[in-house]
Amino acid sequence: MIYRDLTLRERQVLGIIIQSYVVSAMPVGSRTIARNYNLGLSDATIRNVMADLEADGFISQPHTSAGRVPTDKGYRYYVDLIMNVSRIDEEEKRLIDDRFSNRGSELKGTSAEVLGAAARVLGSISRQLGVVLPPRLSNAVFERLDIVQLGSARIMVVIAIQSLFVKTIVMELAAEISRQKIDAVVNVLNERLSGLTLEEIRSTIGKRLSDVKGGEGLMNSIVGAADTLFDETSILERLYISGTENIVDQPEFKQPEKVRDIITMIEDKFGMARLVDDAVPAHLRQNRDGEVVISIGTENRTGNAADLTIVSSPYFAGKMVGRVGVMGPKRMDYEHAVRVVNYMADCLSEALSVNN
Repeated sequence: MIYRDLTLRERQVLGIIIQSYVVSAMPVGSRTIARNYNLGLSDATIRNVMADLEADGFISQPHTSAGRVPTDKGYRYYVDLIMNVSRIDEEEKRLIDDRFSNRGSELKGTSAEVLGAAARVLGSISRQLGVVLPPRLSNAVFERLDIVQLGSARIMVVIAIQSLFVKTIVMELAAEISRQKIDAVVNVLNERLSGLTLEEIRSTIGKRLSDVKGGEGLMNSIVGAADTLFDETSILERLYISGTENIVDQPEFKQPEKVRDIITMIEDKFGMARLVDDAVPAHLRQNRDGEVVISIGTENRTGNAADLTIVSSPYFAGKMVGRVGVMGPKRMDYEHAVRVVNYMADCLSEALSVNN
């Protein structure tokens, strides 16, 4: 977004309006700023500064007699050019460590348990909605495949991916097959595919298995189903969410219809996952620099998220990149949100690295 350069006074007043509104959820007037903040400015001078900020779209007046509240443009300017994020303090760090990093029994489970724990801790610490989007699997390294025989011609393929991620697919076969032949096919698949990414497997599996003899029926079924077996699109069917009560308790969402809209949106896991994913610019989705992304109000691509902000950061599991973040009203403590999201991303990356 392109802005004009704000003066020091304008930056100070805009920052105070945002910080005060975050705490009180009440419009902020010039008299409040003059009385409570030592800017060395008169009420009239502050009123003129606020008039300029309003004229340029950084703040607005919700009611004729009310003070001012930040607009999306005001929040964006604050986040980009005023906000100063300090290092996470020891108390916040201890809380996250106690509830996530040091809970070894929880982190020894499956990836679902690890990601679910991260969402719960983040929702609790941030007092927002904690969200964790699992990694895209196209860069995931295949470790091994197992086949569970469910019937004489029905199997379940279990694909183990680095960092505890597991994918299962049930397949119906054209003919019965013995356990001995299944084991032989499993051995060949693991020998030839282990260490490849899912993307590499999808594009080369036919060539890699073209000379295999024995178990042709099952092998042909595996090759024919490769686009499904080794596909990563199911990632958007899974999103770990915790802290719905933190959002519905916010003053912005007290009206029954807004509560209903928020609950409906949260219950749509696919839509929520798409919302979090779309909040990240395409060139940053596989970025390993750990850059925090903040999407504010109408910057979100879903109309029913126009009152929300999403703060997210990448976490890493081997070559894979996922997103962890918080979602809440635009009236958010942005500094705190960025601090805890950044630290949780580091904790999650470390947990998945240890489990790998």
